[in-house]
Amino acid sequence: VGTGKPLRLGTPCTIDYVMSTSGARYGSKIYSTKEVDSPYRWVLGDGSTIQGLEQAIIGTDTIPPMLPGGVRRVIIPSSLAYTALAKPLPGMQFQDCQEGRGPGPIPPELTGAGEGAYQRFKNIYCNANRPYQPDVVMDVKLYGKRDG
Repeated sequence: VGTGKPLRLGTPCTIDYVMSTSGARYGSKIYSTKEVDSPYRWVLGDGSTIQGLEQAIIGTDTIPPMLPGGVRRVIIPSSLAYTALAKPLPGMQFQDCQEGRGPGPIPPELTGAGEGAYQRFKNIYCNANRPYQPDVVMDVKLYGKRDG
């Protein structure tokens, strides 16, 4: 649902989201932008965001686009999410999946509200020892054009 016109490639986009996973042993929630009052922002199509989230906003042949003010639950398969983050760096046994170093959104390292979100994310989606990557589940609220 929502109102207004759908966003297009090249348009700034702002969302709030709750990120969960379909493959966690001790609960599925990873991070929420609302808990830390920090919406996720990017320009649609700039390559900074996972493909599955962009498709949920813009729409596809089978999925209608989101409209500003709309809320949608998105289940993103690993092929459209973070598979590249689970590959070790050349010559290393670890992955570099910090915020700003791969497709987002990646939860930031925080203290207080949101603490531990980055570690939960890293253990699930940046782990080359994990035999598979589970789906990413996101509850997304799309904001319209904001001034400032």
